[in-house]
Amino acid sequence: MSNRNRFAWPLAASAALVAMPAMAQDAQWDRESHFDGVYVQGAGGIALNGENGSSFSFDTNRDGNYGETVTTTTGANAFGPGFCNGGANGRTRADGCRKDKAGVDYAARIGFDKRAGNIVFGALIEGSDNEMKERSSAFSSTPAAYRIDREMRYAISARARLGYTPGGGALFYATGGGSYAKINHDFSTTNAANSFTENNDGKMVWGYQAGGGTEIMVTNNISLGLEYLYSRYKDNKYTVAVGPGTAAATNPFLLNGGGTNLRLTDKYFDTHSLRATVGFRF
Repeated sequence: MSNRNRFAWPLAASAALVAMPAMAQDAQWDRESHFDGVYVQGAGGIALNGENGSSFSFDTNRDGNYGETVTTTTGANAFGPGFCNGGANGRTRADGCRKDKAGVDYAARIGFDKRAGNIVFGALIEGSDNEMKERSSAFSSTPAAYRIDREMRYAISARARLGYTPGGGALFYATGGGSYAKINHDFSTTNAANSFTENNDGKMVWGYQAGGGTEIMVTNNISLGLEYLYSRYKDNKYTVAVGPGTAAATNPFLLNGGGTNLRLTDKYFDTHSLRATVGFRF
């Protein structure tokens, strides 16, 4: 499916919502019962990266302290060519980098609201996933490229909601809470001399979410909505151990004790999601 078709239905739903407030205002429904009780919802849209990639950090003697410089036998910075916020297209910085990948975002949730006049208090539990991918690359003077991609596989989240409904029919709300997600990583390199061992890939990590949205009742039981959600996860456990492989002892990764650990400098994985929602209230 093309990106154009993939994102067409959230955009169409967004356009439809422009007309919904008038429908909700004119319809003769039981507005006193709106936004009070149990509901289920599905959500879908687009997820974007929040940081545009990251540089690499090195622990050259594996003592747990990162931020050190990998040097050649002459003392030069082995990563002098630098880094890029994207996926390396080749062995050198001049080959360029692919940008981070936006992706489909989808979720299912169950929640409960309690209405007190025009104020709505609520809570929900949600399972979600998205296909957004963040790419980061480094280039050594060998020349060689090193690349780490990371993406969220799934998340389980619990959030509170606080909203305002102007007489029923429509709800405007803020939401926030905790989230527990599985973050996958993919390491690749054009360096065929050293060995590379990934550690702590696919671990579950904690984070938080915050956002807001609107929900419009189109019948007494069915609602449509739009929602923005920001998610941040502390992704600081993934490392790559660089070993000798077939490299000589003068290899820059080996000069300070036989090996080097590397990781992303950015310890957080961030996403911005824009979703259309459809719900059923019991």
